[in-house]
Amino acid sequence: MSANAPVEGVARGVYPAWLKVGFWICVVIAVAVVLRRVAVLAHPGQGGSGGLSPTAALDAVFASHAALTLAHIVPAMAFVLLSPLVLLQRPTTMWAERLFFPLGAWVGVTAYAMSAYPVGGWVERSAVLLFNSLFLFSLLRAFVAVRRGDAVERMRWMLRAVAILLGIATTRPGMGVFFATSRLTHLEPAQFFGIAFWIGFSINTIAIELWLRSRGNRLPVAG
Repeated sequence: MSANAPVEGVARGVYPAWLKVGFWICVVIAVAVVLRRVAVLAHPGQGGSGGLSPTAALDAVFASHAALTLAHIVPAMAFVLLSPLVLLQRPTTMWAERLFFPLGAWVGVTAYAMSAYPVGGWVERSAVLLFNSLFLFSLLRAFVAVRRGDAVERMRWMLRAVAILLGIATTRPGMGVFFATSRLTHLEPAQFFGIAFWIGFSINTIAIELWLRSRGNRLPVAG
């Protein structure tokens, strides 16, 4: 049985509104963050922040390993943009799935490399190592499910992988709060970046896990 074949004995589910809204918000944030980072790397000093501002200091960190940053964030954006096509479970988008797994593997490997330059020190690095490992594990389980023709398991693990990766977008509102209140808290990016990572990735991972466990086999698989 192929991954897109009807699944006998399994009730098809639908994505709830809150999950679809959260997904698209994360996609928009993730793409916007990558485009901004690419623009800043392409035109240093024109990112709209003063030379002494926390955001300028942050930009300088990424500029110090620009090639690795681009090697990570551009494929990550491609992965995010492919995710809706893959999760739609349409036979006409099978080409997207062929790119989905190698792109995801590349994003995971380069994420490990990026952890060598953490803004938030070991707090950030520990979040990356944990959640990136969960992302790659989920991606592997999804790939195995595809090979076995198990559409339900394929969808379950692909949803986990996508949700975890989009945790990077969920970190951004938290970082925004930290940046906005930095004059009051006197916290620097090095102090709150790791905390924001743990919060963002944890929210996404826990949210998708709770939803998956509440649905059982009633997932939006083709059939």
